Amino acid sequence: MSLVVKTIEPTGLLDGTKATVLRKQIDEILANEVDIVLIDLKDVTFVDSSGLGALVSALKSVRAAGKKLFLCSINAQVRMLFELTSMDRVFQIYANRDEFNKAVLSVN
Repeated sequence: MSLVVKTIEPTGLLDGTKATVLRKQIDEILANEVDIVLIDLKDVTFVDSSGLGALVSALKSVRAAGKKLFLCSINAQVRMLFELTSMDRVFQIYANRDEFNKAVLSVN
């Protein structure tokens, strides 16, 4: 059985405007067959409170649908925000896509 993984790659500032886009992308992905949602933040330079809210909202939506959500490739600023808000304990975060693939996909 192969898992269906959909990846979202936001760019630049993850702020109010991008948060709305992210929520729409999550809704669209969940409307289709998917097992795992990976949000790759390699091109995100900064996350503000609405961006963080969108990530939490995405996590709740994905979990409510019985699926899994992972993050990868967060920069130092985003990591600091996650640590200050304890979100690093809420999300499963991988260093990069290779680490995600090794840890999550090779298990199944």
